[in-house]
Amino acid sequence: MATPVSDTHTQQWQFRFGSQYTLNAKKGLDYQLIHKLSLQKKEPDWMLKIRLQAYEIFKQKKLPRWGANLSELDFKNIFYYLKPHAAQVRRWEDLPSDIRQTYDYLGIKDAEKNFLAGVSAQYESEVLYKSIQKNLSEQGVIFLDTDTALKKYPDIFKQYFGKLVPAADNKFAALNTAVWSGGSFVYIPEGVKVDLPLQAYFRINAENMGQFERTLIIAEKNSSVHYIEGCSAPIYSTASLHSAVVEIFVQEGAQVRYTTIQNWSPNVYNLVTKRAQVQARASMQWIDGNLGSKVTMKYPSCHLVGQGARGEVLSLAYAANSQHQDAGAKMLHLADNTTSRIISKSVCKQGGRTSYRGLNYIKKGAKNCQTKVICDALIMDEKSRSDTYPTMKIDEQRAKVEHEATVSKVSEEQLFYLQSRGLTQERAQSLIVNGFLEPIIKELPLEYAVEINRLISLQMEGSVG
Repeated sequence: MATPVSDTHTQQWQFRFGSQYTLNAKKGLDYQLIHKLSLQKKEPDWMLKIRLQAYEIFKQKKLPRWGANLSELDFKNIFYYLKPHAAQVRRWEDLPSDIRQTYDYLGIKDAEKNFLAGVSAQYESEVLYKSIQKNLSEQGVIFLDTDTALKKYPDIFKQYFGKLVPAADNKFAALNTAVWSGGSFVYIPEGVKVDLPLQAYFRINAENMGQFERTLIIAEKNSSVHYIEGCSAPIYSTASLHSAVVEIFVQEGAQVRYTTIQNWSPNVYNLVTKRAQVQARASMQWIDGNLGSKVTMKYPSCHLVGQGARGEVLSLAYAANSQHQDAGAKMLHLADNTTSRIISKSVCKQGGRTSYRGLNYIKKGAKNCQTKVICDALIMDEKSRSDTYPTMKIDEQRAKVEHEATVSKVSEEQLFYLQSRGLTQERAQSLIVNGFLEPIIKELPLEYAVEINRLISLQMEGSVG
């Protein structure tokens, strides 16, 4: 049975089911745990070596001195690997009842049936359910959990793993490389168009859990794919940690869209590194929705390395009481005629804090590049705070660079008009917020747009007074 819920506002985080684990590692991280994890997964020696080297880097790296406050994050009080008692299955009915109930509650099975080409579901440290439409498999599309991909396609895996996000990139990339488990491996052959989205769902269920999935996407020449990830966790009084790494390789003429709808509970530290390499005439779009967590630090990036490459980030951040959403994007123009656009929308209320942090870089000699940033913040009350930290590093004169930013509050005129039409103040504020975020929400598939509007309405409850 799910944990009873008495408050609609917290219902999205309150439910949880008791689960059992076949490998319940102790809290904290050491060499013994890394050896145990690698042995459990029957990995090749070269991967164990990578893990151990990354652990050394993790110990040496300091926490970032910029961004959100991470001083309360206790690495010694985290479970770095929990293996559920279930094996991976391909039929929904074969999942254990407690895990199946969790995913039924989240609506994953219905989404798979109605509008997805494939589904991956991760619970704690392991992917337990995976499916893909038969016609895609027949075209050579690979959609596997990352652990299985390491065993089945070691040459491809070794060619790309850690090439965009090396362990030395930052402290949390090093941590992920040391203890990664689960995640998605997606390979789209040349010329194949995947018309319906592939989705992965990541669920933290246990208290003090650390989830460290590793996602690797390779879109060959002139292919296309839309990958969606969703995240959630129940609320606890102590902190959990989500620290993922995503590497995407978009080959010549390919198109990749990566959508995140993140709704972690307010006790989760969400510290993620996401990066794409974009070749000639290819395009990469990140749609990044951040509604939950205690702290988020996430800056999806595009390395535009081929002529005519395009990159876009649509970033949405929503912070309430005790939340800090430090989100943004990075665009690196490393070839001629590359274009990028960043649209950032943030809302803060009840003392929440949002920050836009971005980097736009044009390399010397990269001619005729264009980059544009639109950064808009909506502050709901006097207790809340919004900051903008844009960095522009333009080393080439033959370039077009645009940046615009606005900070506003809810208009009294808008509220008066909507309330004069019979709406409550709370409902009127919710409509105004949805309208403010509409440029990003409209980019989502219909079902996800409806869901994110519902989540925002839940977040808005209690905003008045």
